[in-house]
Amino acid sequence: MREQISSASKVVVKVGSSSLTTPQGMIDVDRVDALVDVLSARRRAGTQIVLVSSGAIAAGLGPLGLSARPRDLATQQAAASVGQGVLVARYTSSFARYGLRVGQVLLTADDMMRRAHHANAQRTLARLLELGIVPIVNENDTVATDEIRFGDNDRLAALVSHLIHADALVLLSDVDALYDGPPSRAGSRRLAEVRGPQDLAGVELGRNGAAVGTGGMVTKVQAARIATGAGVPVVLTAAAHAAQALAGADIGTYFHPGGRHPGTRLLWLAHATTGRGRLHLDQGAVEAIVGRRKSLLPAGVTSVEGEFAAGDPVDLCGPQGGVVARGLVNFDAVEIPGLLGRSTRELASALGPEYERELIHRDDIVILEAHHQ
Repeated sequence: MREQISSASKVVVKVGSSSLTTPQGMIDVDRVDALVDVLSARRRAGTQIVLVSSGAIAAGLGPLGLSARPRDLATQQAAASVGQGVLVARYTSSFARYGLRVGQVLLTADDMMRRAHHANAQRTLARLLELGIVPIVNENDTVATDEIRFGDNDRLAALVSHLIHADALVLLSDVDALYDGPPSRAGSRRLAEVRGPQDLAGVELGRNGAAVGTGGMVTKVQAARIATGAGVPVVLTAAAHAAQALAGADIGTYFHPGGRHPGTRLLWLAHATTGRGRLHLDQGAVEAIVGRRKSLLPAGVTSVEGEFAAGDPVDLCGPQGGVVARGLVNFDAVEIPGLLGRSTRELASALGPEYERELIHRDDIVILEAHHQ
């Protein structure tokens, strides 16, 4: 139960923009210091802490003279570029009050899928923790494209908790718990615990109204599902209750962990990427991939759409057009039409030995049927 939070030796804490900024969009020094007070106490008690912090775009609004979060991507990225430095400088000086150093780690979903980048991120975070550093993780908003519009760090925090094998994830926002209806509505009750999807039946998950953030309760519940599905317990509460949450108090909403521990790359592939293109499969190929966990061979593909390069994520669609899986493809989009319907042996004799391989290896395929909303 909640003692898993209080006894955790490695914790990921995620804080949202609205918990760090003033209504005008400037970084709220007092709020940052209050959070750092709590995290530093836990860090000095021997727990390794990774902080996933939103707020780069919000922190850039003031310096750029913007009164609200910009809608266009280029200005969002400019604000993130300016704001990221402001944010990390603030954390650096705040943690320094306790003799603690921080390290900035900027990630994109793309980083996490490619084997070398993924292993490197894992090693970097592990080494920072060994050195006693508090990693400050954020999405790399200045170069992210699809991700920035998708734009919530809740999911990033869930994936990072799995990446570093964390013992617990604490999601801090401007709402003190998950309720079965809008918290402002009379009669809405706090959900103290969530053991599985059945506990969320009938719960209204509204978007939040924060002007500077991008997430909502929907993204927090999705993040909790990702983390608990990977065996990591989650507490969701307000930033003001961070100390009680970390102490295992009956505060916020506790999501019980499940037992599965999928490979981290496949977790990222399922939850942090969008397909750059589509491969349409015949029924035999769908059964081989979904039912027997086989690799995808050219013979089972009926058509290809989209522009993508070898190594990109692509969606695999069944005969009815529904997405059944996602995988990292071994060929560029332009190469694939010439391979369709042919056996790998035939392709190897016609085109050379490098064509005697699967379109997508089974280790690079994640089944998505269970993830359909």
